[in-house]
Amino acid sequence: MILLLHLLLLVLNFRHPLASFFHLFFRVVAIVIYLFCDWISENFSSCFVLIITLLSFDFWSVKNVTGRLLVGLRWWNQIDEDGKSFWVFEAKKTSQGKNTGTETEARIFWLGLIICPLIWTLFFFSSLFSMKIKWLSLVVASFSLQVANLYGYLRCKAVEKDDQPPDTHSFTGQQFLQRPDIIFGIL
Repeated sequence: MILLLHLLLLVLNFRHPLASFFHLFFRVVAIVIYLFCDWISENFSSCFVLIITLLSFDFWSVKNVTGRLLVGLRWWNQIDEDGKSFWVFEAKKTSQGKNTGTETEARIFWLGLIICPLIWTLFFFSSLFSMKIKWLSLVVASFSLQVANLYGYLRCKAVEKDDQPPDTHSFTGQQFLQRPDIIFGIL
């Protein structure tokens, strides 16, 4: 099945088929394992470790590989000489963007980045209302990993749209409310 998906991505003439594949692979497998975990294993600890490991791989691959290759965005934390920590958000200039992905790859990137946290939100309410506290802890950890990447890339997208320097410190969450095109303009 994995081979068929990879071949499909190659046939669709993607510039980065492997990055497109792994952008969705870890997060989709984590969601499937969460849904069928009771059938896979009766041990909650093994399910917890497996899902968090998959989402950690997803976090790393999206943050360090697929964001840069598919949409030309990247973000990281840096510590200066004074020991102060600050976040850097970068967007590749479109004239230099020949190595970024195609329009389809960008859609896959943003849809995967936005839809998966929404699914984990549904799992959160499902766990909360069914009073499955141990599952709730897994969902909160999973949601946190997914939203961290989403937040970082939305900030990168805001830097790209506003054409500001990459290390702006004055960014607030209210800019998302004032600029809905940052979120909805990418789909």
